[in-house]
Amino acid sequence: MKYPVAIHKDQDSCFGVSVPDLPGCFSAGETIDEALSNTQDAIFDHLEILAEEGKSVSEPSEIEKHYDNPDYAQALWAHVTLICNGSHT
Repeated sequence: MKYPVAIHKDQDSCFGVSVPDLPGCFSAGETIDEALSNTQDAIFDHLEILAEEGKSVSEPSEIEKHYDNPDYAQALWAHVTLICNGSHT
């Protein structure tokens, strides 16, 4: 699965990442690479919790779906790929 993610960085802060298709799923890191790696773990954990709660998850959307959302204004967009094979390493 390939999730679109919005990356933000304020002055004097680390990189923050949100996953628009998974409300409540956030991560951060000192570098973009670290933030994206941490986001991969956050997505896996978030999906695991949703599964335990019996909640369904829709397929990831296209980045363009989120362009007009003011929550992601001036965000840098990327994809985080999650390989669902029982491991998130």
